[in-house]
Amino acid sequence: MQNTNQKNIIELIKRSNKILVLPSSPPDGDSLGSAVALYMSLRKLGKEVTVICADPVPDVYDFLPNMKIVGNKFMSSNDFIITIDCKKIKVDKIKSSIEDDKVNIILSPLDGHFSEADITFNKGEMSYDLIITVDTAELQQLRGIYENNTEIFHQVPVINIDHHISNTHFGKINHVDIMSSSTTELLCPLLEEMAKDTGVDLIDEDIATLLLTGIITDTGSFQNANTTPKSFEVASELIAYGARQQEIIQYIYKTKQLSQLKLWGRVLSKIQTDEKHHIVWSVVSQQDLRDTGSSVDETGDIIDELMTNAPGAEVILLIKEKKDNFISVSIRTTSASIDAAAIAEKFGGGGHTQAAGFGMNDISLRDAEYKVVNAVKEFQAQRKSPAEFESRIVLAPEIQAPEIQAPVAKVESALPEIETKKKVIKRTKAEEDNFKFHSLHSELKGDELGDAGIAYKFED
Repeated sequence: MQNTNQKNIIELIKRSNKILVLPSSPPDGDSLGSAVALYMSLRKLGKEVTVICADPVPDVYDFLPNMKIVGNKFMSSNDFIITIDCKKIKVDKIKSSIEDDKVNIILSPLDGHFSEADITFNKGEMSYDLIITVDTAELQQLRGIYENNTEIFHQVPVINIDHHISNTHFGKINHVDIMSSSTTELLCPLLEEMAKDTGVDLIDEDIATLLLTGIITDTGSFQNANTTPKSFEVASELIAYGARQQEIIQYIYKTKQLSQLKLWGRVLSKIQTDEKHHIVWSVVSQQDLRDTGSSVDETGDIIDELMTNAPGAEVILLIKEKKDNFISVSIRTTSASIDAAAIAEKFGGGGHTQAAGFGMNDISLRDAEYKVVNAVKEFQAQRKSPAEFESRIVLAPEIQAPEIQAPVAKVESALPEIETKKKVIKRTKAEEDNFKFHSLHSELKGDELGDAGIAYKFED
């Protein structure tokens, strides 16, 4: 399927001349790396290419090649054209006036008169003949670019290149691979195939650096759970092309402004926890940004710091007030069994199993915090329903003595804590001789239960 998609994408690009490339918002290393790498590659093929993003490029990515080409204005024709057929009747004068919010166009013929049959109405020509979205799970992630120009997405073919499991497959061609760590990982073989087809060398040192940036940032420098052997393989290829790996690491992970360090201190000092539901979160207000002289982009990878320094946490949230009444929420989870994307989807967002996010409009930071945290509590409560921890211990009739019931009670009381405390389970021959169980909760069993049953002992 992927090879078929690649061929279809290449053919459509070859037939197109004016191409619009759209990264998702808020932009990150993967979306920007993908968009600008495509821009530079397609320009080598003689295409007219425009890259537009609803949000500005974060300063941390200024070191990357050609970031200045990313604009924020959508260039589409809004002209409404009135055409008059003058083959039979010649025009003497044309006048126009605006009265009471109405436009009057007055045609004075040399002879005869015009009829409605002589008049046609048209819209101006589209500025683009192909749209390529990158790192975009759904069109709403393009924000105002989509919201204010919805019509063009139905009139111009869209190539959707993405790696999110929440992708809605909105394109004419959907090149979506949820096993890819990043969109740039998915783009690399596509550009290589296009180079073979066109005979043009499409990946140079700058383009390789852009593509490697997407892989490094989306994998957390190969530390996140989405890192795969393919990630290392593609990264190795890009370094062979000349990608400047150390430059990426230096600017993204090792360079911190004083304002950013101050902001991180503010965020870390405001950490809150809910031990019952295993949630850790913090908030960033506009006042925090003003007090520290920083921007919201400088929160950077602080959510990953929260995750690595929050023992026992399962869901980590960073709730950011990006501007008045607009809130951005980042979600991380510490286990693949806890779906961050499912949480984000409750608020119209999306992402990956362990990393997701969403935006909230027309809401205060305080209200957003309350709403989001409570939604995650409900999510955790449903995921950890009482039935999940219900004891299924049944004592055989011959072992009802008090000295048997006491250890069993200890096991039963410990059941709800097993998942988080990870107590060590041991079994001794003496206990097997003394205790017999018909069944034991699946969280406790070390191997299949036999007719004789199994006895367990918890380490203190």
